This record gives sequence, C-alpha cells and structure tokens, in this order.
Amino acid sequence: MASPENAPSTPVRADVWLWAARFFKTRSLAKQAIDGGKIDLNDGSCKPAKAVHVGDVFRIGRGEERLEVEVLALSEKRGPASVAQALYRESEASIAARDAAKVQRKLVGAMAPPTRPNKQERRELRRLKDSM
Repeated sequence: MASPENAPSTPVRADVWLWAARFFKTRSLAKQAIDGGKIDLNDGSCKPAKAVHVGDVFRIGRGEERLEVEVLALSEKRGPASVAQALYRESEASIAARDAAKVQRKLVGAMAPPTRPNKQERRELRRLKDSM
C-alpha cells in the first residue's frame, strides 16, 4: 500500500515540497523565500501553505540563480538527492539562462583584480590619486 505523503492525489504544501526537493536546506528557509516573493507558482504569487499538485510550475529565485521547474512528483519527506531530483524537471530555457549567467559571471570575474593590492601597490595608488 502506498504511503499517503507520496500519493499523487494528496496535495503538499509549497514550503514542504521545496524543502523535500532540496531547493532549500530547511523548511523555514523555504517559507522565508516564499514570503519574500522569491517563489512564484503557476505564474502567480505563492504562499507557504499553498497546495502543490503534479504539473505545477515553480519559478524560484535563489541569489543570482533563477530556476523554472515543473513538479513531476510530490513528497513530504526529504530523501537523498537522487530521489529529490526525480521530483521535478527544469525547463530547457531555464538551463540555458543559468549557463549564460554562469559564463557572464566568469567573464566579469576575469576582469576584476585577482587580489588586494599589497603595501607597495597601495602606496603607488595613493601617489597616483594625490597627483591628480
């Protein structure tokens, strides 16, 4: 007999599903993200207790990362990562956007100075600024 938390007909809270799918480390972090407007469900706002069903689409913002995932299965239990990854499917557009953002961050990071200036370099900078 199937357990009730894995039954597809039983809806699951949005914060619990996000925690079980390992998007957030704790359920309270998932709740804070939802309350902060970082999570959208089916092109609308979401509340922590909103019922999630198979086929729903989440738009998740975590820092600079933007994800768009479709719910494939429901779970109220947090299991291993391999099980959690079977709960959702990320859209192709979302994967492409994340890869493009990753390349962009790499390029911007390459332009920045790799380290802080040492004592001699700080003196040269100060002299340069004073001469202007």
